[in-house]
Amino acid sequence: MAERAIIGLADWLETPAGCYVLHWEQTHLDLAVADLFGFHAVQLGLPELDALRANRMPHRWLATEAPTQPASVPVQTAIAGDAEFALMGDAKVALVGEVDGAQPLPPTPPRTAVALHCDFDALPFDTASLDLLVLPHALELARDPHLALREVERVLVPEGRVVIVGFNPSSLWGLRQWLGRLRRRFSAHPRRELFLPADGEFLSYRRLRDWLRLLSFEVEAGRFGCYRPPLGAQKWLARFAWADRVGERWWPVFGAVYFVVAVKRVRGLRLVGLARAGNRAPHAAAAPVTVANQNNKIDMNADPA
Repeated sequence: MAERAIIGLADWLETPAGCYVLHWEQTHLDLAVADLFGFHAVQLGLPELDALRANRMPHRWLATEAPTQPASVPVQTAIAGDAEFALMGDAKVALVGEVDGAQPLPPTPPRTAVALHCDFDALPFDTASLDLLVLPHALELARDPHLALREVERVLVPEGRVVIVGFNPSSLWGLRQWLGRLRRRFSAHPRRELFLPADGEFLSYRRLRDWLRLLSFEVEAGRFGCYRPPLGAQKWLARFAWADRVGERWWPVFGAVYFVVAVKRVRGLRLVGLARAGNRAPHAAAAPVTVANQNNKIDMNADPA
């Protein structure tokens, strides 16, 4: 078997572990954005994931930082772990059925069409112009995560929402990644020691919540997932499917990935109805009249008779 070298997130998502994570993220993002309403929604990064497909906003775009390669490539066969796949463009279909009675992992969904290319720390949108932003692993790969999050706050309308997906460093997957970074200093093949993508810096769930609070965001929902052990072979990942049910019940904050839904709050903002054109005519109001008449003065000392 050829040496496994993880170059980036896009290459890692083609592995069995990447397909497992991508399927979980797609399923739960569909539920998270289905009932978010507005007019304009943007997904930043990760064209392998269609995070806005369940959303009903009329204007939805996908933005990436670098141009992506076209999906028109010939069909070929690849070996990932102990499973065989047929690669048709960006879609991956398993050629091997059930492995020892376990259900195989779902195939990778097709790549989403990219609408524009931009820097995530300098978004080409007006202030308060977007209703929804989805960042699947975008903060982890951003050059300046702080500045990218500030840009998100700038372009969102008041009461707009942001959905952030990231790897959880406080998990078995994060522990294996940390040990791999420790061993790669003394290894002759340093890239082979890493299990997760080598690019970017993983942000913890608590750290991300603190950043959001500093920018006046209110965390509305959060969820962890992917509790199976960090294994590279598909048959072993399929055998540990029970770990997802057990993990959600007994160690919910130690999932390999998480997502956060936060809403932008503006202090002193009062939501009212549609503004009416023009000013209403002023209503007449009673006013006291103090008019003195010198001829009708009453002498309080005079005899009433």
